[in-house]
Amino acid sequence: MRSELEKLEKQLRERFVKAFVTYHLLEDGDHVLVGLSGGKDSLLLLEMLGKRAKISHPNFKVEAAHVRMENIQYESDTSYLETFCKSLDVPLHIVTTRFEVNNDQSMPHQNRRKQKQPCFLCSWNRRKQLFNLAQQLGCNKIALGHHQDDLLHTVLLNLTYQSRFATMPALLQMKKMPLSIIRPLCLIAESDIMHYAELRGYKKQQKLCPYEHESHRTNMRKIYEQLELLNPEVRYSLWGALEREGKLTEIG
Repeated sequence: MRSELEKLEKQLRERFVKAFVTYHLLEDGDHVLVGLSGGKDSLLLLEMLGKRAKISHPNFKVEAAHVRMENIQYESDTSYLETFCKSLDVPLHIVTTRFEVNNDQSMPHQNRRKQKQPCFLCSWNRRKQLFNLAQQLGCNKIALGHHQDDLLHTVLLNLTYQSRFATMPALLQMKKMPLSIIRPLCLIAESDIMHYAELRGYKKQQKLCPYEHESHRTNMRKIYEQLELLNPEVRYSLWGALEREGKLTEIG
């Protein structure tokens, strides 16, 4: 009989393959740069892509990038990431950067509300480093570890704060640069990733981010959990709406 880990890995692999086939995420000749934060999602993403690249169907190359923020205490064990990448024969690039947060409490409240949140600034700066490195390496795609729950929470965020029905697409083709962003974990639930990470023995990040519990996304997660209590099928209802409106593949 197959072990619990083997069964779950097969299930995740099937959803991963379904995602890249359904949304045309991987093609022959692709050179993919994986954003490797060191969390469970990015570790699974790299493992899935690294193993798939060895099958050569489709035929593509994979590299990984870990971006460190020198002024934010949110760290991963880089030696663990290096060992993890080596086990998959994936080159790892480590980039260090920073961003500034304006904590001036004397600023009028209305102006403080208009400022970008630290989580947004951190994410934007990490993404900028990934774009730069991808172009230096000749990559045509950047793979990010957002799972299905992330995309559904983003729907609620955009409805609540932006007055629009949209999410982070599974495939985003950039207009201003020869790059596409792909999210191959888009059909996988976070709970399954958490279970797999435990069974697989992924090493946890050293999570010390001072802004971790202050974001709108954290609040949306709580609201989504309440929606699931009202309707256990809400995941499929929201996903079906995204499919019907063509929100999962975009050019932007």
